[in-house]
Amino acid sequence: MSVNVDKAVTARLSIGSKKFEILVDPNKALEFKKGASISMSDILAYPVVYKDAKTTEEVAAADLQGAFGTTDAYKIAEKIIKQGEMQVTTEQRRQMVEQKRTQIAAIIARQAVNPQNNLPHPPQRILNAMDQAGVNVDPFADANVQVDKILKVIKPILPIKFQKIVLQLKITPQFAGKAYPVLKTAGNMQQEQWLNDGSLQVNLEIMAGVQDELTQKLANLTHGQYEVKVLKREDV
Repeated sequence: MSVNVDKAVTARLSIGSKKFEILVDPNKALEFKKGASISMSDILAYPVVYKDAKTTEEVAAADLQGAFGTTDAYKIAEKIIKQGEMQVTTEQRRQMVEQKRTQIAAIIARQAVNPQNNLPHPPQRILNAMDQAGVNVDPFADANVQVDKILKVIKPILPIKFQKIVLQLKITPQFAGKAYPVLKTAGNMQQEQWLNDGSLQVNLEIMAGVQDELTQKLANLTHGQYEVKVLKREDV
């Protein structure tokens, strides 16, 4: 048995009125839930499905067959981990919260600007504001879903707003072909035009926080042989 039972946690799935529980290695089960390829034999403490893991009362084979279409504990365990809930250790929760905080700060940094100068805030500045405001991050909720709530909390501390801009970009002929897919995926291309000299000119709508990242990417790609100007700014 490769799983330390003393460190195992419960993963559970409810189907109708019935509850199905297994004992799993917390780290390996979490990685499997995120998509890692790990054998169930390395995740399960025991190849047993319980009604209640605390009392070690096992689920009857007929109930397993009815709920999962099989009595194979390993196949059932995959579904429980993927579809159900899992306890996490204190350290896992801390790491998950930190990862989610970083994701949220990155999203805000890409979409928002400082209204005082129309420049994006670095992610670390946003993280500092989140700390100062005492923001609570849900490690299990989608980062994008939490952005609006957190933005409202940090606004009194950090001047910040979401803003869209429309850029007009002109790329010289020798780099236009390479730059085109970059521009296509960077935002909403409102207008594109291939000029007589082979240059590419586009009007591109993006979130304002992405401007520096995009222009730096274009500068590296074209060795600085491009032109850019802001045509429009709009608060969102």
